Amino acid sequence: MSRYVLPKTFLFVPATRPDRFAKAWASGADEVVLDWEDTVAPADKAAARQHTAAYGSAAGSRAVWVRVNAAGSPYHADDAAALAGQAYVKGVVLAKAERAADIAALHRQTGKPVIAAVETAAGMAAVADLARAPGVFALTYGCLDLAGSLGVRFGSRAAQAVFDRLRGDLLLHSRICGLHPPLETTLPEFKDEAAMAENMAYWRDFGFGGVLCIHPNQVAAARAVCQPSEAERAFATEVLAEAQRSGQAVFQVGGQMVDLPVIEWAKRVAAV
Repeated sequence: MSRYVLPKTFLFVPATRPDRFAKAWASGADEVVLDWEDTVAPADKAAARQHTAAYGSAAGSRAVWVRVNAAGSPYHADDAAALAGQAYVKGVVLAKAERAADIAALHRQTGKPVIAAVETAAGMAAVADLARAPGVFALTYGCLDLAGSLGVRFGSRAAQAVFDRLRGDLLLHSRICGLHPPLETTLPEFKDEAAMAENMAYWRDFGFGGVLCIHPNQVAAARAVCQPSEAERAFATEVLAEAQRSGQAVFQVGGQMVDLPVIEWAKRVAAV
């Protein structure tokens, strides 16, 4: 009973598609991430930076996150330089993070918090170090890139086992280091409502603090699944009422024992 405050939704938009920036915010996403990495062809990297800067200088623009290319790529230095000191950039997503030193350098160069994306075997092995890096805000992972790096078949039970192991590591080290709870990877399906709901409920119950989305449908699905259920709200209301009435630290509601952790959970539910 620990999962409220509501998880955050991060919606990706190719930075080469400025016509979609306003639509991304209209989806209700908590955060918008303008992508300079996988959705942008090499020839369009400079244009992606230019479109982002133009958006940031426009009246009424909202602060965004930006996903930059991996530290070892030929585009990373220009990405970091373009973001340095820019007020319209809330934070940076580092693709294919493998070394704590790269996170620290990106944070130092840009002055922004960093979401480190684990997408390679080397990154998966370095989770504990990544979580301790100066400037890191949260950890996440990329399911497709990671499956390719490890040689597992995406969508198989084997891949799920690998991802679950990583989810556990991300959660553990995020908690140890006081980070924002980890963010779930993007889900390729955005039209299958049942698949989206199942996936959203799974990472929610894993204790994750948000999800990376590639389509507005996924934003809506996450919001629907991550709201407290009517049963949870009703139980929380009863718990708080009995706590106030009795003044006791331990009591029962509906045949269930209630103590301080449950009371604190009820307060979080009531605040949503």
